[in-house]
Amino acid sequence: MKKHLGWALFALLVLFLPAAAAAAEETYSFDAAEIEKKAWHFGGYLEVKPVLYGLDRDSAFYKLRFYDDPQGSTLPEANGRVQLEGSFEKDIYRLYVKTNTDLKYSEPTGSSEHSVFYEAYGSLKPAETLKIDVGKKTQKWGKGYAWNPAAFIDRPKDPDDPELGMEGFIVGSLDFIRSFGGPLKTFSFTPVVVPVYDHINDDFGNGNKLNFAGRFYFLLYDTDIDLMFLTGGSRSDRYGLDFSRNVTTNFEVHGEYAYVRNTRKNVLDTTGKVSQVEADAHNYLVGIRHLTTFDLTTIVEYYHNDMGFSDDERMNYIASVDRAYDVFQTTGKTAALTSAKNLADGGYGKANSGKDYLYFRLSQKEPFDLLYFTPSLTWMVNLADRSYSLTPELAYTGFTNWDLRFKTAFLVGGHDTEFGGKQNDYRAELRIGYYF
Repeated sequence: MKKHLGWALFALLVLFLPAAAAAAEETYSFDAAEIEKKAWHFGGYLEVKPVLYGLDRDSAFYKLRFYDDPQGSTLPEANGRVQLEGSFEKDIYRLYVKTNTDLKYSEPTGSSEHSVFYEAYGSLKPAETLKIDVGKKTQKWGKGYAWNPAAFIDRPKDPDDPELGMEGFIVGSLDFIRSFGGPLKTFSFTPVVVPVYDHINDDFGNGNKLNFAGRFYFLLYDTDIDLMFLTGGSRSDRYGLDFSRNVTTNFEVHGEYAYVRNTRKNVLDTTGKVSQVEADAHNYLVGIRHLTTFDLTTIVEYYHNDMGFSDDERMNYIASVDRAYDVFQTTGKTAALTSAKNLADGGYGKANSGKDYLYFRLSQKEPFDLLYFTPSLTWMVNLADRSYSLTPELAYTGFTNWDLRFKTAFLVGGHDTEFGGKQNDYRAELRIGYYF
């Protein structure tokens, strides 16, 4: 009974809130300019997202997930999301909270619900040049669109949907900012404390550590520049920088670089033997954004990840999964598959686990004068094995407070490539979102 409660509440919200909002618009009307700014704010977002996966029954990750529960050629899935946010602001004080609840139902796993605070922090601004934040918060470091190698205290973006909100970490931070009249127009310094203890950022890294991070920002000769660092022991020490500059009004270039000391990863040789490799990593990204006079936006990024797996390392892993699956079919033993799953969780199964990627996105606003309509196309390729994903998307925002999107993703590549080894060949999803 309990597992259906979240879905029942979600359905009631979907049905009730739009109607309530419409009734409020019909009953009350006022000029917003005639009232004072309210100290309280409350809003949110509801989403329904059915998804259909086209499964690749010969792929390595299909075998890992469904070796003991074979599926058909397709797998439907129902998803829901409820995000609530509220704030209170008065004088020099501000409180902000954002929650996220994800609901999912699929035939193999049944229903699930996961709720978490994305952000929950308090701010104090004793002067125009100084602000103090304490609580759970995202930092949003970095200038890249699809990836942010220098975002040391944020969770990784999903390159398939980079604009999605993310869960923050519990931190204490200070923002100090000054303005000047010369070539250096603005300078700011943001020191951050990241505690990692039981039930406090326990997924950030090694526990019982107090980590320190910082960002120095410069607006120098009309170029945004950041210098960042992270130290403390929960994660290996790392140092980074980024930049962004508008070459023309509609043409921007950006980049990021991160130096990460003593990174570790588990790799397989051709016989399936696991060994740990330790080395310093140099991760970087360069990209451009361009907007034409007819509202076509182009984003291109190249990303190098020293911490990723080479083409040979990936092929060895895929071969080990195939061997483990063959052992299961002939003997029923699952030990090798369990070991392969652990390696997938440790890195091989993560998004963009290779070394070199190219990201290309085109987005056209209101083509042929079709108001509120935006089609887009995203292409992301692993440059080592030449496998790629191709994602066309249609978005419509013509209804007040509603967001309608239809997106498909096609994964192309050989059996032992990154995208070809995924559990599905394609994915189709419809996203219906309502803001209130």
